[in-house]
Amino acid sequence: NNPLRQLVNKANTLPPWLSARMLTWVFCAKVKLAGTAKIQILQTDGMSVTFRLKNRKKVQNHIKGIHAAAMALLAESATGFIVGINLPGDKLPLIKSMKVDYLKRTQGDMQAIAELSSEQVAMMQQEEKGEVLVKVTVTDESGESPIECEMLWAWVPKKR
Repeated sequence: NNPLRQLVNKANTLPPWLSARMLTWVFCAKVKLAGTAKIQILQTDGMSVTFRLKNRKKVQNHIKGIHAAAMALLAESATGFIVGINLPGDKLPLIKSMKVDYLKRTQGDMQAIAELSSEQVAMMQQEEKGEVLVKVTVTDESGESPIECEMLWAWVPKKR
């Protein structure tokens, strides 16, 4: 009964390039800041998702890398998406806390892979409200992780 999950399931029957484009368009229409930054969804299997942020002038810092806030947005968007598609339709996902450690300068474009375990998904499906620490790995073009993140998401019933 989750419309976003139904959309993901339909999108995954399409060719991968079209699926990615459709999911990106829908996500960025809902999450305006992600659209402004031009974050892209590359793929999802429902348990994990891969997002990309290109190193474009509009998201750069003073040393031509991706801005710290844009990196946090990438991780928050990926984790929020994977939580959002796995919650029942009558639940509302909310970011509860995010911790970002900046370890080194970035090189080029960045990618975030967020994933949930089957135990986490089962808990989200069964419990009226709760919270989940979502695993997210953020890498740059070198394959290294310039940041480490902890994203704690909560869910509550939607207001009637």
